[in-house]
Amino acid sequence: TKVIHVAGTNGKGSVCAFVESVARAAGYRTGLFTSPHLIDYRERIRVSGGEISEDEVLMHLMELRNLVKGWEFHPTFFELTLALAMRHFRDRNCELIVLETGMGGRLDATSAVPSDVAVLTSISMDHQQWLGDTLAEIAAEKAAIMRFGKPALSGPQEAEARTVIEETANETRAPLEFVEEPLGGYSLGLPGHHQRLNAALALSALHACRIPLNYESVRHGLSSTRHPGRFEVIEDGPPELANPLVLDIAHNPDAARALHATWQEAYGERKATVIFGAVASKDLAGMLVHLCPFAESFHFVPVNSPRAIPPDEVAAALPEEAPPHQIHGDLE
Repeated sequence: TKVIHVAGTNGKGSVCAFVESVARAAGYRTGLFTSPHLIDYRERIRVSGGEISEDEVLMHLMELRNLVKGWEFHPTFFELTLALAMRHFRDRNCELIVLETGMGGRLDATSAVPSDVAVLTSISMDHQQWLGDTLAEIAAEKAAIMRFGKPALSGPQEAEARTVIEETANETRAPLEFVEEPLGGYSLGLPGHHQRLNAALALSALHACRIPLNYESVRHGLSSTRHPGRFEVIEDGPPELANPLVLDIAHNPDAARALHATWQEAYGERKATVIFGAVASKDLAGMLVHLCPFAESFHFVPVNSPRAIPPDEVAAALPEEAPPHQIHGDLE
């Protein structure tokens, strides 16, 4: 079994989705581990595109609960989920496992799994309270997924992050390649120009892992890639909506910038009604400044999370010259 391990600030979920879809199109039995889930816990664990069944989740979690009962240091929710996933992938004889880090890399549970290829997507400021206050510190945490002597790939990086990545590659004697040209010539299942760079990184990872590909498997795999919440367009929304509904999980300034660019690619100068909610520790002002140019109005709503920021506090982060907005309370 081969393992591709992906870390980064933005794009790692999309790169994982492209890798898995192309490998599956090439005839491989794939295991995909991603986080967080959007609707159903089972989204995190997929074999050849299919979610793990509820019965298997229940069975494996019961086994794990009995195993760790009485441990002095109880595994975290994420660690238990990874253990469940790896058990499922083993039982299903997966030939390629694609692992998305939860956060960071050095101390992430996914780093306990030996990998054949390490992939780093764009690194920017996020999760500073855990990963460090500078781009170099954050890059060091993420670059730590590199394995001694095993290939490493990176998308374009700021100079500060690039230096750290190169130093880490030297220390681990990992052959390092920067993939900086967007992929052309193929139709992608995920919209946005930034996804062309993610697709190029995914194909490079498959080549580094020595997965044999042909034009047809690449074409089909890329065009059929799906990953919910990445400029996901719901054309057949409620009949009272004359316009399509676009769902996106952008949660930092760079992702919001990419969302703005993708909106312009898709809809030009059309304006959007933006429904926005957020959780603590996010750079609200940094995100909203990129959403304002294409927003006709904002509706700030609560998020179903213990870390949710009250909608009025979110609205306070709007820039001075912002479109009109409304604040909404609990949603029933």
